[in-house]
Amino acid sequence: MAVAVRAGFRRLFSASAFAPPPPPAARPAAEPCNNIFVSGLNKRTTSKGLTEAFSKFGQVIEARVITDRISGYSRGFGFVKYATVQEAGEAIKGMDGKFLDGWVIFTEYAKQKEAPQLPQEAAPKGSSS
Repeated sequence: MAVAVRAGFRRLFSASAFAPPPPPAARPAAEPCNNIFVSGLNKRTTSKGLTEAFSKFGQVIEARVITDRISGYSRGFGFVKYATVQEAGEAIKGMDGKFLDGWVIFTEYAKQKEAPQLPQEAAPKGSSS
């Protein structure tokens, strides 16, 4: 009996009993645009501070730190919109992996929002086939 229990435990906890998890899929890079995504922001970073930090790379149209509704502090990411795609590219090169308010930030082109798709089955009522 003890041998059977030991064999069951060995099978349960052996490395061969479980398949390793698949490697994470690489995220597709976003298309170059004039809007950049900034992650790794300090909780105390403000939209004004983001504007000041990124304005040395070009004309900032809008800089917005996404904040928590209750606390009002940064959720750790934001967006910076430039006048041109070239300025956005320079900002990504210049600020990716740099310190802002004591934290290392990461920058990349923002992904465009996809339009919500309506279900195919939602045909207008009253149509006859």
